[in-house]
Amino acid sequence: MSKALISKRYAEALFQLAEEKHILEAMESELMIVKEVFQNNPDFILFLDNPGLEGNDKKQLIDQAFTDFSTEVVNTLKLLVDRHHEEVVIDMVDAFINLFDEARGIKQATVYSVRELSDEEKTQLANVFQAKLHIAKLKINNVIEPDIIGGVKLRIGNTIYDGSVKGKLEQFEKNIAVTN
Repeated sequence: MSKALISKRYAEALFQLAEEKHILEAMESELMIVKEVFQNNPDFILFLDNPGLEGNDKKQLIDQAFTDFSTEVVNTLKLLVDRHHEEVVIDMVDAFINLFDEARGIKQATVYSVRELSDEEKTQLANVFQAKLHIAKLKINNVIEPDIIGGVKLRIGNTIYDGSVKGKLEQFEKNIAVTN
């Protein structure tokens, strides 16, 4: 089974559990800390991934590292360790956050531009696409991509809105090729 599918299944299970227990926001906070721990401590992952160590030692480390966390989060981490899926923790957290954002009407967008967009420009873009897509909020991640020449290209989920000069030139080129 692929890493993406595993992380998605665990995220969905955790999301359903958190929804039933009305602890979505608390669990999101805990999972963000879990993600930070896993991202910033490669030795932690190496320890959990070490086949020479007992499973109980690994679970004990999880208990110690996440003492004040909900049993749902801790038990999920232990289950991932038991099944040798430590490497999906970060992806699982991202999948959980995407599910939670979707439930709140929040979407993620990647905006490609030649230069860093100002906060005002990001807000204007967000406002336009929030109204256009009828969503509560649009979170924008700006990526600098000099080869788009000018304008912006926006990706929301699997949909791309291309207002870049490069995109318009490519479209113009296709139109010329079709008419000839």
